[in-house]
Amino acid sequence: MKSYTFSCLLLIMTFVVFNCGNDDEENNGSNNTEWLIPLEEVFDGGPGKDGIPSIDNPNFSNVEDITFLSDQDLVVGVISDDEVKAYPHSILDWHEIVNDDIGDKSLAITYCPLTGTAIGWDRNVNGSKTTFGVSGKLYNSNLIPYDRNSDSYWSQIRLDCINGDLINTEINTSHVIETSWATWKELYPQSKVMNTNTDYERNYNQYPYGDYRTNNNNLIFPVNPMDDRLPSKERTLAVLTDGGNKAYSIEQFDTPKIIQDTVGGIEIIVIGSKEKNFIVAFENDSQFNNLTIQLDSLPIIAENANGLQLTIAGELIENNTTISQLKPTNSFIGFWFSLGAFYPNIELFE
Repeated sequence: MKSYTFSCLLLIMTFVVFNCGNDDEENNGSNNTEWLIPLEEVFDGGPGKDGIPSIDNPNFSNVEDITFLSDQDLVVGVISDDEVKAYPHSILDWHEIVNDDIGDKSLAITYCPLTGTAIGWDRNVNGSKTTFGVSGKLYNSNLIPYDRNSDSYWSQIRLDCINGDLINTEINTSHVIETSWATWKELYPQSKVMNTNTDYERNYNQYPYGDYRTNNNNLIFPVNPMDDRLPSKERTLAVLTDGGNKAYSIEQFDTPKIIQDTVGGIEIIVIGSKEKNFIVAFENDSQFNNLTIQLDSLPIIAENANGLQLTIAGELIENNTTISQLKPTNSFIGFWFSLGAFYPNIELFE
């Protein structure tokens, strides 16, 4: 199949920004005129519906057989039952959605390279299993997936259906671990890793958006509102609750640390390390207090005075036996500008 190059994508996107702001039903390809977001702020990303093809039959290799990743490359990891899988950013940059089954879960790994957001979506929607595809539309620079059962449009960061038969339906998410390839190999050396055997001709060694992820002034599409409390591309964890939302910048974890906090009335713990390139959050458990960070025996990341250990997946381990599981928060990492745009009242942890 035809290979995309960065220059071609940039040309398409530049054309779209100046010529294709969408403000009518026909341009948005919708059979339903009701939208939960301002229609005039929905933009055509260029390639069209499924022009960025999802991966629906991913192939995997063992960690030791992966040669296309560098240690600093990011991966998105999922753990379900005894199955552990990782999905590299370098593939997600080109495909944005991977539909897969992991353990007892049917998930879509949704990733938007323009907002830096990787979220695990439950593919069981409205009583039936579906797959998600890339609609080609963007809102606040963020991916708008569509589900192939109802052809409804969804917002990745809002986590709900914004247009179509399933409008107002909320998506259920699953805990993912976003970290560097070096850390992932240390965490789960026996995991499976999605490989470049995708049946598509793409240069998975080339990031398709130039300096986008490091240039705070480079925003290809309009964003509203803009929140300047942090640099726009700073990677930040958003913790979402019914009672309020809070953000934690990975820059605050220059020294690995544990933060015990309250968000929307819910007691949580946030654990992160800038060096190891991870930040995770769980609802707190009364038996797991007086924590000490512990990064010498990954995937264990914390321990209390009684020897009770916590893994990066939220497992509580006592005497080498998993005894319970902390509940993950509804959270994900993204570029700061996207969190401020979608959740303008989000509290920033100081």
